[in-house]
Amino acid sequence: MVPFSFASQELRLGASRALFWPAENALLVADLHLEKASWYARFGQMLPPYDSRETLERIALSLRETGARRVFCLGDNFHDADGANRLEPHAAGMLAALTRATEWVWITGNHDEKGGSVPGEYLPEVRIGGLLLRHEAQADELEPELSGHFHPKLRIVARGRSIARPCAVSSENKLILPAFGALTGGMDAADPVILGRLGAGLGQTRAIDALVPTERRITRFALWRAAA
Repeated sequence: MVPFSFASQELRLGASRALFWPAENALLVADLHLEKASWYARFGQMLPPYDSRETLERIALSLRETGARRVFCLGDNFHDADGANRLEPHAAGMLAALTRATEWVWITGNHDEKGGSVPGEYLPEVRIGGLLLRHEAQADELEPELSGHFHPKLRIVARGRSIARPCAVSSENKLILPAFGALTGGMDAADPVILGRLGAGLGQTRAIDALVPTERRITRFALWRAAA
């Protein structure tokens, strides 16, 4: 995972789309949307029913790589309120093991209930280490803020080909994480809705960038700059 600085904190973002916070020994992931495939299956759209298993395997791998002892899930944890009840036995066992092995906090998003049957603490937002963790960025929030919700993807054209990559989006005091789940789509990182939530045009920020993680480095792409 590659280190970068945000709001006076050293964070690390990996190609897996998980964020590691060394000072808090915490792993942060956004928008798991567990059991999305089984939700679609209820309406006749058959998808391979292994998205939860794949997502949880990637969390387990990130925990092994970082040694994190805490996990913060930044909302839209299951795709719907009944998702936990549809987990197949293997995925249910994986999630039970993960929540036993770590201190687990479920931050509730617009797809989530305020509590749930899966072990862990359920909170609408968390303030920790000088950062505010919540599901959806608020344009008028002045505290340094980490969030998810928008599933940002950087879209560029290279050699005549359109390329989309999951990315984080950052201003001086706001960071939106990419969606972590195996079956999550994406919103253009330069969409005015995302830029607006990061304070573009409100006098709160002068620069907004997309952060694209690879195995060795983070590449920054300018999305918006304040007028000189």
